[in-house]
Amino acid sequence: MTWAHNGKALSPKYGYIVGLERGFSDRFLAYSEETGVIELYRKLLTEQEGFRLKSDEFTTYKPGALTNTSTTSDVELDFFVYKYKADNYRTNMHLVGPWNEASRKSVNEALGDAGFDLAMKGIGERFGYDNITCIHGSYIGVTHSDKAVMHSDIYATNDKSWNIIFPLITVEGTEPELNIMAEDMNTVVGVHYLKDIAYAMGDFGFHQTRPSNYFDPSQSDGEESSAPIPIRVVFGAYCSQVDETNVAMLRHIYDGDDPAPFADQFTELPMREVHWTKTGNATLRHPEGSGLPELIMTCESEE
Repeated sequence: MTWAHNGKALSPKYGYIVGLERGFSDRFLAYSEETGVIELYRKLLTEQEGFRLKSDEFTTYKPGALTNTSTTSDVELDFFVYKYKADNYRTNMHLVGPWNEASRKSVNEALGDAGFDLAMKGIGERFGYDNITCIHGSYIGVTHSDKAVMHSDIYATNDKSWNIIFPLITVEGTEPELNIMAEDMNTVVGVHYLKDIAYAMGDFGFHQTRPSNYFDPSQSDGEESSAPIPIRVVFGAYCSQVDETNVAMLRHIYDGDDPAPFADQFTELPMREVHWTKTGNATLRHPEGSGLPELIMTCESEE
């Protein structure tokens, strides 16, 4: 990201714009609709019966059961839902992400099929990495937010990790949705989410959800409306070169505020899955890596 008036970088170390393949956003949105994730959001964000969570409440759903576009395998995908600090930040932000191994693989494969491998290639080559693993991914949906805090999701990983955020659904004609702090921490810039564009925040890349009020469920009667409710849904992927210099910190970050169903991926090196290598062989659909430990595979086969 650069300033228009002088061409200098806003945050040369911590904040970048990543160009995605043309049509990427539409392809991943189509997957998210087919698997029922978007329908799940429409129910969560309007607080329909059976989808009303309290602040900081966590649960799981099978969103594939909510739509007739899902396949039989989609219906078996489990996703967690976490209503994130709603009381603290006066927001109805919900995080939705893979909860079981089937949903984790499904999301990763869909990211790869949509073209996310190109984003990892660009980042890996730009910063001279040997490999990249996408350790976590989740949707972020909201219709209103008032007091979100400036924060950094990634920190102290030796500049080897990125939170890569891109939009799926936005509300037209609104103010910028995201604040990004300059590296000198004296300036905050508001940016719009744009189709086929991602924002990548690295170590200590501070950012913040800007205030918005598309729809407030507390001001409705709780009944489903025939008119579409404006919602915003984005997706964030944490991708990193995980090695002995940062694996403990990444485990700590991953096991933080959000549900962490795949924390055991950090138990040994090399990583079980690698999604990009500088030799160009690994992809999100066809990862390389050490694979699942033999002991775990044996236990699963005996159950």
